[in-house]
Amino acid sequence: MQFSDLIQNDKILRAISDCGFKKPTPIQAEAIPAIGTGRDIIGCARTGTGKTAAFALPLIQRLEDSWTATREIRARSLILSPTRELAIQLASTIKMFAAHTELTTLLVHGGTEYENQIMTLREGVDILIATPGRMLDLIERKALSLDQVEVFVVDEADRMLDMGFAPDIRKIAPMLPQTRQALFFSATMPREALSLATGILRKPMHISSDPASAAAENITKQLYYVEKNNKNVLLSWILQRLEYERVLIFCRTRRGADRLTESMKKQDLPVDVLHGEKEQSHRQDLLEAFKSGETPILIATDLAARGIDIENISHIINFDLPNETETFVHRIGRTARAGASGIAISFCDPTEKGYLRDIITHLGEDLDIIEDHPFHSEQVATYSGNVKSKHTPDKKKHVSKIREQTTWRLAPGAAKKLHTKATGPRKNVRNNPKRKQG
Repeated sequence: MQFSDLIQNDKILRAISDCGFKKPTPIQAEAIPAIGTGRDIIGCARTGTGKTAAFALPLIQRLEDSWTATREIRARSLILSPTRELAIQLASTIKMFAAHTELTTLLVHGGTEYENQIMTLREGVDILIATPGRMLDLIERKALSLDQVEVFVVDEADRMLDMGFAPDIRKIAPMLPQTRQALFFSATMPREALSLATGILRKPMHISSDPASAAAENITKQLYYVEKNNKNVLLSWILQRLEYERVLIFCRTRRGADRLTESMKKQDLPVDVLHGEKEQSHRQDLLEAFKSGETPILIATDLAARGIDIENISHIINFDLPNETETFVHRIGRTARAGASGIAISFCDPTEKGYLRDIITHLGEDLDIIEDHPFHSEQVATYSGNVKSKHTPDKKKHVSKIREQTTWRLAPGAAKKLHTKATGPRKNVRNNPKRKQG
């Protein structure tokens, strides 16, 4: 099958050729004609399989073939993205696909000035790519109206839920025309995401080109058993011997990512760190340096698990195993993009054995255990118990030490006072044993 079998607009076909796309991926082959029918769609396919093009190409074709002049402060289509980084990637891709058309696009997200966005919206836009928070701010400022939206897209629907955007999506849905087409796309579609979708979509068609939550088959998954206090030296040992193009390393916390970066810089490794505390402009500079190869090793929190869509990431390293299996799938999906191969390395210390068991069960396959290194821990490998991680939520509610006490002890000499009758008036008299009453 060729793209010309799915897309009839010559301008879009030329843009596809400019991007170097040869043949549609399975999700594109299924979703493009389905979206063309005008039905609501729930699309699920693993990362790196071309989901963006699957909804962007038919969206652009619909807007181009039924072109009408944009109206003031209105958008003809709306694409919601959970993170700034992903929204930027989306806008870049859509602009490439629409390069030979007259369609206008606008990207709005937090951390940027309102003025330019409001000025552009005064003329109206064909395609609006937005993060929920900034878009709702613009609506409250009366700078944006959604009453002319023809196509509504929620990208990475499961991530929207993870980040707490479900109430925002439910708030946005009633602002849209009832005749709009709605599309929900994601790498995974858990029950909560389906519940959100069915509350907004009307008789949606389900499209899934891969098993739910499956990881790419062309990723080599390696596992290193290591004591927790040896993780840093193991990472340094691997990076100094690894033949890599770009390496993305995941930590569970911002503080942990910062500390690990400082440690690796002391080893003279070309590394930097990306997390939510960085300014937006700085984050973009970090991504550009990573993309260009200027900084080929990037340490990140899960902020980057959905925000980075960069080719030629040869290795993913899970310095900390995630406590959610879906997150593991998204992390390792940053490599092996668009049919390429990649390597995913995971460290496991005793506190993470429970996470590892869940991941293996979820994947339905074992990871390749690497023992040929000086920091292998057979004790961790054979350990079958549960060591509680400080990142594991404690289900027991906090009880103060005072409430936990079941036996109360009286101070020396206080037992006699307990049963002593007062011999005089007690008004405004403090219970002070040194002070005589009466």
